Amino acid sequence: MQTRPLGKTGLQLPILSFGASSLGQEFRSVSMDEALKSVRVALDCGLNFIDTSPFYGRGMSEVMLGIALRDVPRDSYKLCTKLGRYDLQHFDFSAKRVAESVDVSLHRLGTDHLDIILCHDIEFVEMQQIIDETIPALRKIQQQGKVKFIGFSGYPQKIFKFICEQTDVDCALSYNQYTLQNTRFADETVPYLKTKGVGVMNAGPFSARLLTNAPLPAWLKEPEAVKAAARKAAEVCAKKGSDIAKLALQFSLANPDITTTVAGSANPNNIRNWAKWAAEPIDQELLAEVLAIFAPVKNIGHTEGLLKNN
Repeated sequence: MQTRPLGKTGLQLPILSFGASSLGQEFRSVSMDEALKSVRVALDCGLNFIDTSPFYGRGMSEVMLGIALRDVPRDSYKLCTKLGRYDLQHFDFSAKRVAESVDVSLHRLGTDHLDIILCHDIEFVEMQQIIDETIPALRKIQQQGKVKFIGFSGYPQKIFKFICEQTDVDCALSYNQYTLQNTRFADETVPYLKTKGVGVMNAGPFSARLLTNAPLPAWLKEPEAVKAAARKAAEVCAKKGSDIAKLALQFSLANPDITTTVAGSANPNNIRNWAKWAAEPIDQELLAEVLAIFAPVKNIGHTEGLLKNN
């Protein structure tokens, strides 16, 4: 698996990383066997950067991951978890909860340190608290050796400049905003993050199943015009004997300014396919055809979190 450097951290991450949200049964019921196999297959395929959160399955993802990694040498993988979001409407970015959250995550994951920790979905709260309280608390934990690097994640592009203009972070994660249909992250934010030396991470190359042949989740917020374009693009790919998910993944991985793209699944076969696709050249003719389909709905997204943070 090809790797790229993450900002100024010194970390080299695979261009494709394993997202463990599915282990928290965010999309469907997952057996222990599926969870364990998914993690092992991901590591075998070179997806040795793993991303999770206490929000995924309300702790279940971290617990399952801890079991799956129990006998795996700690220096053979990099680990990222998050803090601050614990349920759909439960957010707590206080310094007290920061310290507790890190310790609980370390216990669940069965490790004594995290390579990266991110403030999770900060657009749902008053973001000044992240600067004034959360990040300073994380820097103290970093000095204790429990966390190597710190950052934040979210959906609206406005959040990245808001944080990075007021404080220093090591890395940042955007999701569903560097895809076949939406490239706002690369258009608006990545060049800015690079000037700051902030490590650039992307998640959601399939945009919550929008860019796959799987049934769309009921909670998907994208407008009907975007969904219709995605269905049309999927049909075009199928007629050419390809899979829109393959094109979507390859497109996200191809940007050299994005260190890693996080994709999640509890299906070992999916992960094997992704690793295979990552090594194959993209079909430029098919890509041009699909981008033309998405052109009328390009960069259309939705509001997430507090209105003023969008």
